[in-house]
Amino acid sequence: MGDGKAADIYPPGRQMKCIDDLREGSRTLMRNQGPRYREIEAWLRKLVRDGEPGDLIPSEVEVAARFKVSRMTARQAMMNLLREGLVDRRRGAGTFIANTPIHRTEGVLFSFTEDMRRRGKTPSSEMLSAGLAPVGSRDREALKLKGRPKVVVIKRIRLADDIPLSIERVALIPECKEVLKLDLVNGSLHEMLRAIGHGPSTANCWLQARVADRSEAKLLDIPSGTPLLVETRVISDAKGKIIEFTETAYASNRYVIDVKLNCVPTTAAAFSAAPVAPAKKLS
Repeated sequence: MGDGKAADIYPPGRQMKCIDDLREGSRTLMRNQGPRYREIEAWLRKLVRDGEPGDLIPSEVEVAARFKVSRMTARQAMMNLLREGLVDRRRGAGTFIANTPIHRTEGVLFSFTEDMRRRGKTPSSEMLSAGLAPVGSRDREALKLKGRPKVVVIKRIRLADDIPLSIERVALIPECKEVLKLDLVNGSLHEMLRAIGHGPSTANCWLQARVADRSEAKLLDIPSGTPLLVETRVISDAKGKIIEFTETAYASNRYVIDVKLNCVPTTAAAFSAAPVAPAKKLS
């Protein structure tokens, strides 16, 4: 009998009743979970209001057990707080009340590692890939290269105090390939470039915005659809030679770039205009 088809076991009328019962049960579950989900979110928000940045808050499993709901319901409440930047996840450690976003002022060129160190934070990287790759059209144009040389391409997740802040893609001219032999996880790329005679000196930067897709959200441990602040840099050495083309996608709830603007003077210095193309996912 266990091998028989449903039509052989239940008459058609009873089959439809079973299906209707399942649908009604799902709708009832959703109705019952709705108020609970809002209650959980309100409770979590109170924890954040009453706590201090860096305080550990209960995990999804603990929240689900406390309120006797499914883990999915607890996760939805937690994701709303993550999306608003009220809490942060630290891999292997848990979920914490978020610090205020890191603010970076304009005018001085620091590497990520240098910037985090001067703030008293511990910078680190998770390597996604590093090596030589045939130059693409965007890299060739930005680096002012001719022909089809291989360029240095480095992709990393950049973290401060174990919190992922950004996904970074760096393209370097072929002369900088020696950096691939150095510690790109814990070290400063700009310090390495200075050591091999190609120290960064000036940069042209522009900012764009887009939302994180699923893969980016997973890497940054943020909800899919969270806004990203995308900074593009073209960096030259002291001799004026372009050495680096970098695109960095920051989680906008964790990193802010402050800009000071003045009225245009009668005679304004020439500058390199940012391209008008929309922000793209880092390749």
